Amino acid sequence: MGRPRKEIDSDQFEKLCGLQCTLAEIAGWFGCSEDTIERWCKRTYTAGFADAFKRFSQSGKISLRRFQFKIAEKNAAMAIFLGKQYLGQKDDPDVNIADIPDDGFLTAIKGTAESDWSGEDV
Repeated sequence: MGRPRKEIDSDQFEKLCGLQCTLAEIAGWFGCSEDTIERWCKRTYTAGFADAFKRFSQSGKISLRRFQFKIAEKNAAMAIFLGKQYLGQKDDPDVNIADIPDDGFLTAIKGTAESDWSGEDV
């Protein structure tokens, strides 16, 4: 006769997965080996730890994303980060000034810069 089975609370396990805890961290939380967690997952979810983790970690990702968007309302750096991640925005846009159509304004500026302007008030 072997040792009694380790009691593992499925609600706690699922919350730890939601927090993106590793197998080693979860085993440490419950005070057992990683193999015990693996066997428990197979008995409880009819799937190994990796599949169970994939299933239950999604809620944590959703919570994290929700929190990031809330922070972005007041934090420009977070808004920029999310824009880069989800909208494809970047710091150095592929804009070439030569590609901007000249409506006369650029020519006027170039002419002013190249002229011998004395800087005196008129």
